[in-house]
Amino acid sequence: MCDNTTGSQFRAQSAKPDIALVKKLPTRITKRLPGESARQGVLRVVKLRGEATAAELSKAMKITYTAVRRHLSSLQHEGLITSRSHQHGAGRPVYKYRLTEKASASFPAGYDGLAENLLDTVFEQSGHPGIMDLLRLNNNRLIANLSPRFIDKNLRERVEEVARYFADNGYMSNWTALPDGNFFLYHQNCAIYKLAVRYRQLCILEPRLIESLLGVKVTRQQYILKNEPMCGYFVDSKRPL
Repeated sequence: MCDNTTGSQFRAQSAKPDIALVKKLPTRITKRLPGESARQGVLRVVKLRGEATAAELSKAMKITYTAVRRHLSSLQHEGLITSRSHQHGAGRPVYKYRLTEKASASFPAGYDGLAENLLDTVFEQSGHPGIMDLLRLNNNRLIANLSPRFIDKNLRERVEEVARYFADNGYMSNWTALPDGNFFLYHQNCAIYKLAVRYRQLCILEPRLIESLLGVKVTRQQYILKNEPMCGYFVDSKRPL
């Protein structure tokens, strides 16, 4: 619960809030949560504070400095945290840690709820045809935005780029080259499973997106929504669009 006085003070500020006031905001929410691993806690505390030193994290998390350093080293190696040197007084500089863009995927963004509400609204107004029209427009926009990434690439490189795009969006995607010169592209996670259960148009349009980016015929051979372990696509190198 926010303090009403603090809230009114913020409303009275100009567009640029008083930094001194910001620093007085309560920080108890940065303590380690029940059932939270030390690693998860380090990520969450850094996110809440914007940046923090190893000593600050140790104090907030109530774990040893050595343990904090071990987690920070691992998180930096994975590209989830970055650091900068900060000089304070005449002593040795300290390092302040902040999250990278990659780390944002570790936190709920609320997009699923927003997307579901938008699709529900369209469905109430226009039914399934309206959903299909909206998603087709979105598919075309995606194709236009992604197409520059595929210029001057051969099919193998295009397959790799498609897998990278889906992997970056939470699908746990990968691919393999087949002995006959074709390819198999697969997702081991459906990042939009909740939506796809209700609106199968999303599944209809996914192979069309992949085909447009690869420039060859793509056939779905495995399907998570049929209780199969993955969504798998056969990429037919001998059937250009």
